[in-house]
Amino acid sequence: MIVDHRIYTCHPGKLAAFVKLYEEAAWPLQQKYLKNCLGWFTTTEGELNTVVHLWGYDSLADRDAKRGAMAADPAWGEYLAKSASMGLLQKQENRICKPAPHYEAYTKAKG
Repeated sequence: MIVDHRIYTCHPGKLAAFVKLYEEAAWPLQQKYLKNCLGWFTTTEGELNTVVHLWGYDSLADRDAKRGAMAADPAWGEYLAKSASMGLLQKQENRICKPAPHYEAYTKAKG
């Protein structure tokens, strides 16, 4: 398994608008195409105005296939265009994480 760790920083005062737009327009599409959300959070300490979400995939190929299918959906393009036109985001980051050997062994042992 790999984890796509995404961090979005909103402009001050725009977090609520981003979360609302995401919930209405992006979340249903991501549930349809990506399916395996491991967590979706807003920060309350540290760097504020930040959203963190984690998506689990079987492999990079699985991630590419699922994200490619979502990107091909016109509704996803509409969401991206609306988000951009609203000027909600200051920056976006994502990291691809893979389990450390001891954690991978631990999860296999748990069954």
